[in-house]
Amino acid sequence: QVQLVESGGGLVQAGGSLRLSCAASERAHSNYAVGWFRQAPGKEREFVAAISWSGGITYYADSVKGRFTISRDNAKNTVYLQMNSLKPEDTAVYYCAAARILYGYTDFVTEGRYDYWGQGTQVTVSS
Repeated sequence: QVQLVESGGGLVQAGGSLRLSCAASERAHSNYAVGWFRQAPGKEREFVAAISWSGGITYYADSVKGRFTISRDNAKNTVYLQMNSLKPEDTAVYYCAAARILYGYTDFVTEGRYDYWGQGTQVTVSS
């Protein structure tokens, strides 16, 4: 079992930046693809970004492309989401999720394909 813990959320002004972290509890379990999803009040959870376990493949939602960057440090079993030029529309609870194997774009952007989920971290962007 892999336990994931998100951190780094908070309150920022529009145009500001935050870096979210997703840390795995077990150092031995580093061979997982990881995705970030977010959910705003009253809305469905949506895909934000994902990265293969090696870090060689990344995907981004169109709404965050060019502003957010996903990366990972497997030695620390940690995945990061650097969020720049934040907008009020980015306000949501952000969740990280991990999967043992994903086969393509459709898998990476579909929350049902992930096996483990963190508890989420709140990001609030003021206007």
